[in-house]
Amino acid sequence: MSLRAIVIGMVLVVGIVAAITWKKQLIPAQGAPQGTEMQSTAPSGELPPAGAPAMEAANDPGMTWTTPKGWTELPARSMRFATYGIPAVTGDSEAGECAVFHFGVGQGGGVDDNLDRWVGQFEKAHDVTRAKAELKGFKLSRVQVKGAYLAPSGPMMESSSTKAGFMLLGAIVEGPNGSVFFKFTGPEKTVRAAEPAFEAMLASLK
Repeated sequence: MSLRAIVIGMVLVVGIVAAITWKKQLIPAQGAPQGTEMQSTAPSGELPPAGAPAMEAANDPGMTWTTPKGWTELPARSMRFATYGIPAVTGDSEAGECAVFHFGVGQGGGVDDNLDRWVGQFEKAHDVTRAKAELKGFKLSRVQVKGAYLAPSGPMMESSSTKAGFMLLGAIVEGPNGSVFFKFTGPEKTVRAAEPAFEAMLASLK
């Protein structure tokens, strides 16, 4: 075999090995989480940035609370620590829902950013009130808003429908393991009727 043929053969082998190595670098390891960096910066309130993967709820919020009597704990849902169903009052065709989110220390976005996001989920938002307080050593931030609710759903949490006459009671509690987000939405009459129960749940935090 000539020297030239040997050299050409070696070049072809090196090229094939390099191509295989490059292809392997493009394929993530099996079972490795995707989009980890985006997950760490995604805000809560059910609205990750467009194209970002959904964050997963952390297991230990570092606090406990008592579920109000008559509220039903609903099946597990992505991104949520818990979800409660609240019965509709007479005249309302839809029940209320209280979603609880917790993503861990330093996760879920800033408090005021999330309150703004919740208000922004309403068209013609009115009667918006905010408050900050301390509750049993926890920092507590509150928001209330009424209007047409742009209910988020789906993988990208985009608005799926507009629900007129809705109300939101929101509370963000800064705990030892990170913030816990309580988002209570539903027809205004149903939310108003269950407001004392929502307040009692927050008061039961420890």
